[in-house]
Amino acid sequence: MKVAVLTLGCRVNQSESDVIEGNLIKYGWSVVTLSECPDYCIINTCSVTAKSDYQSRQLIRRALRTGAKVIVTGCYSQLRPNDLKKIDGVDFIVNNNNKYNIINMLTNNTESITFSHSSKSRPNIKVQDGCNYSCTYCVVPLARGRSRSLDMQKVVQHVREICDSGYNEIVLTGIHLGSYGYDLIPKIKLSELIRTILEKTQIQRIRLSSIESNEVDNELIQLLKDKRLCKHIHLPMQSGSNTILKSMNRMYSDEDFKRKIETILSRVPDIAIGTDIIVGFPGETEKDFQKTKKLLEYLPLSYMHIFPFSRRPKTIASEMAQQCTSEIKKERVYELNALNTKKKINYMLSQLHKTLEVIIEEKGSDGFSTGTTSNYLKIKINSNAYPQKTLVRVRAAEIEGNLMRGDLIDTL
Repeated sequence: MKVAVLTLGCRVNQSESDVIEGNLIKYGWSVVTLSECPDYCIINTCSVTAKSDYQSRQLIRRALRTGAKVIVTGCYSQLRPNDLKKIDGVDFIVNNNNKYNIINMLTNNTESITFSHSSKSRPNIKVQDGCNYSCTYCVVPLARGRSRSLDMQKVVQHVREICDSGYNEIVLTGIHLGSYGYDLIPKIKLSELIRTILEKTQIQRIRLSSIESNEVDNELIQLLKDKRLCKHIHLPMQSGSNTILKSMNRMYSDEDFKRKIETILSRVPDIAIGTDIIVGFPGETEKDFQKTKKLLEYLPLSYMHIFPFSRRPKTIASEMAQQCTSEIKKERVYELNALNTKKKINYMLSQLHKTLEVIIEEKGSDGFSTGTTSNYLKIKINSNAYPQKTLVRVRAAEIEGNLMRGDLIDTL
């Protein structure tokens, strides 16, 4: 049987799709693209923005046109099942909590699932799901429920399986990663999970996905000095205006955020720090926006993800007064994108002529490979002699557009 597994959205979705895909392969299924006439299509949807909803519907309709049986799961199907019922031809709708049951449903097998497969060279390992926060713009807690952590020993076993399959980097991910372990008995912290992975597995590189700035404590900063922990951290800021942060129900001030970044950089020099920004939040004045821009100009960030505010049904922010126009949102996105380009170039310039460790992700037919450095730079390497997943040492030589170009030194 042939199956196409199509994924939208966050790293948690990507991790879950990899588990489904890997276990279907284990039971003899062939993973194919939509153009290869699959027998089944599994669509793992997203609903973080209105655009995500549209992309989910679009992907479902594309899958239906292949004539395959279509299974829909993910946050869009969880939040908008009635919308899905209006699309003729969807065979099954599976809620988020039962996503892995798709494996048993298609294989008639109830054995324990394995976690040794990823379609990427840097697998995402889901260690936590759900969120107890109540940011006024976010619909994800409605789709994912309250925070739930995976038992630490199970995480270690998953990492070992991935490591044994030849992968050299994992990305620890969760809907609210920084809350890992708070619901376990006894309660533990993310830093303890990381230390345990370092001690009990041979994985060469551990990367953290997005984490809240107020959950980065001294223990975690100390761990970031470890050679096996990637020199990269992503801290969503969302706004540089305290008025807007309060309206968003974020748990920090602009000064808190600024101090945390300064503390991290003082103790882990050269680390790449990224952030998320929402522009055009209800009530965001030009003065609020300029506060955000001024803070972003000051902070030594290496990149930014910039999003226009999207009204999500059943969220507090969707009902707020003073909704910004789409024109204002576009203007502000454009302005911050220009700043983002400068930030990225400046960070790349700071890395020129340095020796960087790179996971090879793609091999080109032009004799080059591309990969990702520990500090989250995309780099083009003057060799394609090594397979995907290989960890190599590279000297950064120059900048080519959004990429760096590097000269291969050796493997690790």
